[in-house]
Amino acid sequence: AELRKASKRLTCHKRYKIQKKIREHHRKVRKEAKKRGRKKPKKDPGVPSAAPFKEELLREAEQRKQRLEELKQKQKLNRQKEHEKKRKLEAKKNAAKIKENVEGKESSSKSKAKTNKLLDKSSKKSFCRELRKVIEASDVVLEVLDARDPMGCRCPQLEQAVTCSGGDKKLLLVLNKIDLVPKENLEKWLNYLKKEFPTVAFKSATLMKDRSMEQVSRRRARVDLSRTTECFGSKCLLKLLQEHGKTQNKAIQVGVVGFPNVGKSSIINSLKGVRACNVGLSRGVTRSMQIVHIDKQTKMLDSPSIIADPSNSALALALRSIIGTEESDSADVLEGVDAILNHCSKQQVIMHYSIPDFRNTEEFLTLLGRKRGMLKKGGVPDIEGVAKLLLCDWTGAKISYHSQPPGSQRLPPYLTEDKIAEIQECFNLKILEEENNTTIQALKYPNPASSIAFQSAGMASGTIEENKIIEEASEWENMETSKEEEEEDFTESDDEDDVEEEKDVREVSQVSSTLAVALVSLTHYFLISESEHSSSVSFSLDKTADEDDAYDFNTDYV
Repeated sequence: AELRKASKRLTCHKRYKIQKKIREHHRKVRKEAKKRGRKKPKKDPGVPSAAPFKEELLREAEQRKQRLEELKQKQKLNRQKEHEKKRKLEAKKNAAKIKENVEGKESSSKSKAKTNKLLDKSSKKSFCRELRKVIEASDVVLEVLDARDPMGCRCPQLEQAVTCSGGDKKLLLVLNKIDLVPKENLEKWLNYLKKEFPTVAFKSATLMKDRSMEQVSRRRARVDLSRTTECFGSKCLLKLLQEHGKTQNKAIQVGVVGFPNVGKSSIINSLKGVRACNVGLSRGVTRSMQIVHIDKQTKMLDSPSIIADPSNSALALALRSIIGTEESDSADVLEGVDAILNHCSKQQVIMHYSIPDFRNTEEFLTLLGRKRGMLKKGGVPDIEGVAKLLLCDWTGAKISYHSQPPGSQRLPPYLTEDKIAEIQECFNLKILEEENNTTIQALKYPNPASSIAFQSAGMASGTIEENKIIEEASEWENMETSKEEEEEDFTESDDEDDVEEEKDVREVSQVSSTLAVALVSLTHYFLISESEHSSSVSFSLDKTADEDDAYDFNTDYV
């Protein structure tokens, strides 16, 4: 609650006391003024009526007064113009100094600023560059898939780049977030995927402590180690990688790649046992390659997310896009939510969110907004905010949904039976199957009735090559150069206008100075002539020039 302003009301006693003090003060002031006495201004006797040439003298005095007033006005205008001119010159000098200081700083940091802007604007380009570095540096590539939609998380361009690289690079599939799908669905997907690549069932630790928090947790008596901090499948993955390293007789580098929010950094943290990489609900937290040492023989390389190609369906872009929901347009967000709802069972969505039946996406979002209390001014539901929150829930680990694997197994064109056999030979599949079974048995799974049935859109194509995103960056550079040229033209025109204004001011000041000199000489001449004329007259006026200038012509004379 806001604090009210203090009231200005007074008690009657206080108000009367103040009024009394004021009356006393006024009385005192009047008394002092009376003691001093009032000095009445002396009346101007004026020109006597008996004086000769009275009318001529009065006329000349009036004319002289008018001329002096005109001269004063002109001098005042000249002074104002000079002041304005000085102000302009000072302002220009200050602007020039500021420009010199700014240019000195900008010249050193201009190149850095431009490169930073380009990197910020074309961040997709830097993402591709870093992802390419990880693929080239790694001996084994782990493609992380979301167990709720494994087919939608597979990138054919990445798989082709790894399998057709020509070296000894091997590809492993890691099925993450297995605790969010029913057990039967998980087993089906493992049977489907292991026919193409060796697949590891994994559940990463969600609540991971930082190294800096270890000392704090030791001091406290009780530390909350709930089920969510537990990790499943890490032993299986480490065994496979260590055995592969032994066969290669060297320390191996393992690259972890995948679409946003599939849990790449979480897997590395789970294997390390400490929060080594930054993790967040927002997409694109990892922006560059990060090296994490698991042991002497294995290095993990964390990579930025794969960029979803714009040619993908609305569903794939909504779930696999690298751009965060905060930066995306409201139309794109609503389109993504609409695509998700169209690929789900309507009854299960109504049951999960416990809302009444809805006709379209907008009505669904309004009902959900009212239920969650996400309202704007006037009680209007925040549809855009609800849509963004829904997308975060579906890409994060909040909602349990599952998709069915395809009925028939069709190998992609870049995979042959020989290549599959070559990859499978490098890894001990028996140990892999046993460890997967132990992880499946150890976990608790959601009820199939509570899990939402989801229809997958198939493989999501991604852009790995940097050249495909150069066009966007070049367009932005052209825009920047055109803007800079326009700004330069504008500044040049401003400078020309200022020069012209300076010339005009100089001309006006010269004219005004000549006029002032002429007027001064004229007044001097008139004053001399008047003094000569007054000496010839029998009487003289005992007044100074200032008193004569202040003559009041409205006075009545007797």
